[in-house]
Amino acid sequence: MRLGVERLLAGEFPDLRSGRIGLIHHQASVTSDLTPSVIALLEDKFDVRVLFGPQHGARGEKQDNMIESGDYIDPATGLHVNSLYGGVRKPTPAMLEGLDLVLFDLQDVGVRIYTFVWTMALAMEACAEAGLRFVVLDRPNPIGGMLREGPVLRPGFESFVGLHPIPLRHGLTIGELAQWMNETRSIGCDLQVIHCDGWRRDMLWHDTGLPWVMPSPNLPTVDSCIVYPGMVLLEGTNLSEGRGTTRPFELFGAPYLNPQDVVEEALPFLSPGVTIHPRYFEPAFQKYHSMICGGGQLYVSDVKAFRPVHTALVLLVAARSLAGEALQWRLPPYEYENELMPIDILWGHDGLRLGVDAGKSGEEILEETAHDLRAFDESIANYLVYE
Repeated sequence: MRLGVERLLAGEFPDLRSGRIGLIHHQASVTSDLTPSVIALLEDKFDVRVLFGPQHGARGEKQDNMIESGDYIDPATGLHVNSLYGGVRKPTPAMLEGLDLVLFDLQDVGVRIYTFVWTMALAMEACAEAGLRFVVLDRPNPIGGMLREGPVLRPGFESFVGLHPIPLRHGLTIGELAQWMNETRSIGCDLQVIHCDGWRRDMLWHDTGLPWVMPSPNLPTVDSCIVYPGMVLLEGTNLSEGRGTTRPFELFGAPYLNPQDVVEEALPFLSPGVTIHPRYFEPAFQKYHSMICGGGQLYVSDVKAFRPVHTALVLLVAARSLAGEALQWRLPPYEYENELMPIDILWGHDGLRLGVDAGKSGEEILEETAHDLRAFDESIANYLVYE
């Protein structure tokens, strides 16, 4: 298996050697032998002039979410780093001045909420406006490309955790997404995608043989990525999603919940491939810092049968049933959105919040997403590159 960056380094695209390059990268931008992409490119005499850092920084140095980065000089290369997470999220003309092309080499995790997708979309827009080529060095979707799950973002709910109408779990590589957005969303940049060799849609991360480098501090393992498409929704509530523990997104809970009650309430409604172990935990930071939370830990026994979005809905419905109004929706601001409810921009519209408040089941709430999901399946059909 070869990553997009490895095909570039192998000399398959000689026309890219002559350009002055800006590189969007982070700590997971590595080759199969863990060489940072920027180092490999510089050693191979690519003319990398400047770096761009997404959320968590170009070196993944920002531990928590929603912590802005500033510009700085990269200590490993001496290159200037432009932050794309803060007051500026779209590259400015000044940032692109003197460049011929922008290389994008971020590891996505297959979820609409993950901001790297939107860093890419905004950079594509900036390159279209500046007349620069935009080159995506594709990487595998670590949770596979066979399944899409959850709602498609609806108009009026756009934010930095969703700028275009894609599902919560989109089932695409970031290169496939780039091609779809460039054409169907009329970005219209000079786009080139260097696809991976040897990746198939039915492959999970462990099938690739690649080492896992955490793309952000709270996705430390592949296990955390597998549950993330659903459990990230807890960020829109006063439930802890396990930040501040060593098992983020696998652990969940709150001081007002009893672990055994949660398990008994939720277990009958879970889909195959997952179970819950009752747990107490104490976050070292974030929600409920230094407070004991009751809840559980997800154990996924069959990744291909597991439905993370459905699982999160079951847990939210169970928490409301057990705790009533003690389960609360987080208030804005959240991810640069000051008006819309965080749970609404995470879900993609207000259907989850209104459904839980109305006493609907997780199945009923998820069924309401089916029509939009089928429409997205049709729109993406011509952009699926991998078998």
